[in-house]
Amino acid sequence: MKFEHVLTFLEIASCGNFNRAAENLNVTQSTVSARVKTMEEQFGRMLFKRSHTGVELTSAGQQFRRYAIGIQRLWQQAQQEVALPKGFSMVLALGAQVSLWDRLILKWMPRMRCKAPEVALRVEADYSSSLMRQLIDGLLEIGVMYTPRQTPGLIVEDLFEETLMLVSTSARQVAEGWVEDYVFVDWGDVFRAQHGESFPELETASVSVGHGWLGLQYILDNGGSGYFPARTVEPMIESGKLFRVAGAPTVQRPAYVVYTRSPKSEEILTLALDELRKVAAEAA
Repeated sequence: MKFEHVLTFLEIASCGNFNRAAENLNVTQSTVSARVKTMEEQFGRMLFKRSHTGVELTSAGQQFRRYAIGIQRLWQQAQQEVALPKGFSMVLALGAQVSLWDRLILKWMPRMRCKAPEVALRVEADYSSSLMRQLIDGLLEIGVMYTPRQTPGLIVEDLFEETLMLVSTSARQVAEGWVEDYVFVDWGDVFRAQHGESFPELETASVSVGHGWLGLQYILDNGGSGYFPARTVEPMIESGKLFRVAGAPTVQRPAYVVYTRSPKSEEILTLALDELRKVAAEAA
């Protein structure tokens, strides 16, 4: 199978239309159809369901999509490493969740550039599940996340523990109607478990979000309450923009670093982890 076939498959899966995929790839529609036909013949399975409204992935197509994304990322990684400019010896790839960037990654990167100027850095932001997949596929050497899973070939290490606190745009206590405008931020499995223990009778919130920044911006613009990292909201509490909800428990959210057992360079991996631990300790 040619790499251009993989790219064509991913483009169709993204836009859901053969003609649009052909335009985006700057090829003819017949070329796109021929590439898909070749792939389907090689797999012996249909990859797309055709209809008058467009196309969608079959179950086989959904399975192949995960591998196709991995192939695309591996090719991009190979291009970057093979085309390393003079003066660089290797590429170190790290992925982290977006909410950890300002606290850790943006401080870690200049330290690595100073300590190992010969190492090029490839840094990505993603969610835990995708970061784990990239670690397993060998596309990342280090991942910083909240919900790792134990996997052969990877080491999971505690990095730090983040404190989440319940804050509101008005002064109040837990017993004084804070639920009415409560915004539930899904901070992951550990948070959901502790949240359920602390508020077993709490009904489903009228607003739920999967990203902390969105939840915080929502209550700042519209009023309300929610759980957010103490390091983020403490300056706003000091300025009077937010108030800590009296009587509400804090929730501890652990963060982890996950890294490969077989690095390209044991020395560089050790340095990168040491600097990451130092940044985490300073931010605690």
